Amino acid sequence: MKLPPLIIGNLKTTIPIIQGGMGVGISGYRLAQAVANEGGIGVISTVQIGYREPDFETNTKEANIRALRKEIRKARKLSPKGIIGVNIMVAISDYEDMVKTSIEEKVDIIISGAGLPLSLPRLAVGSDVKLAPIVSSGKAASIIIRSWIKRYNRIPDAIVVEGPEAGGHLGFHLEQLKEGKEHLDDIVCDVIKTVNSLKCEKNIPVIAAGGIYTGGDIVRFLRLGASGVQMGSRFVATEECDAHINFKRAYINSRKEDIKIIKSPVGLPGRALRNKFIQEVEKNRIVPCKCYNCLKKCDPNKTPYCISEALINSVRGKIEKGLVFVGSNAYRIDKIVKVKELIGELITEAEDLYVNDKAVNLLKW
Repeated sequence: MKLPPLIIGNLKTTIPIIQGGMGVGISGYRLAQAVANEGGIGVISTVQIGYREPDFETNTKEANIRALRKEIRKARKLSPKGIIGVNIMVAISDYEDMVKTSIEEKVDIIISGAGLPLSLPRLAVGSDVKLAPIVSSGKAASIIIRSWIKRYNRIPDAIVVEGPEAGGHLGFHLEQLKEGKEHLDDIVCDVIKTVNSLKCEKNIPVIAAGGIYTGGDIVRFLRLGASGVQMGSRFVATEECDAHINFKRAYINSRKEDIKIIKSPVGLPGRALRNKFIQEVEKNRIVPCKCYNCLKKCDPNKTPYCISEALINSVRGKIEKGLVFVGSNAYRIDKIVKVKELIGELITEAEDLYVNDKAVNLLKW
């Protein structure tokens, strides 16, 4: 028995998997098109996407817009029938430009977090692009849905629920993460309950994200009522991932004790490898050489380091001089595989469990 498809409006996947958007440059067109061609939703991260453009240092904003167009077009060319999305952080300074460019390039879906995307529908008026905010609580989901209905007479086409085991920036206070009382299973159920209580005119699919690693994890969240899952770290150690081989090897060589919660210049806690760079930052401030004006709330005179420079170093393979974001299960990855192989493994395991689950329920009935 096959897993149910993920249906978001008129978009329909053959597998209920969204590939997470990972920046800077970790999930570009190569990874997105590969996932889309296997029946999932491939996602390009927009944050500082123009880092390879020749004028990035002197013309950052325009370089990012130009690069985003290129990445979307390349992904679409390689996956003309696949579903291609973008991940746009609310916290970035060129948020509106990234949204408008993505819409002009006719992406299928915009996934937006790192803040509440309350203005997103205004930027998408007149387009058929699907909008999916990222939340970390039922309360956040309620605020977004109510605001969108009141201001734009629109509801989200899907909601991504990101839990505390995700990689990168996390939508939780440091104290919450230390207490360990927040669990993705509970948050997903809370968001589903919230969505149902609002009695919207159409169904809002809920997608679970953060620390999802196996086919068994996929089935667990389908059982809870989620319509699909979003996975990031699993796709890093693939041949098609856009990162340097050294970045992928950092995942493969990592140990559980290497994965730590760090303080990011964004003002949010984040999950990353405690490598040489992080150890140095813990001791001394690394004064930025320049400001890329990448984040709305970053003060270059106070920031402990330049997050753009740190992430660009990592994606280029300079791991010991860069920030390596990882999910909580990254240490379990032990080899680099093709996207097709990874998805095949996940779906085979999930479908075996899904069949058994259905059989047990039929016997109970």
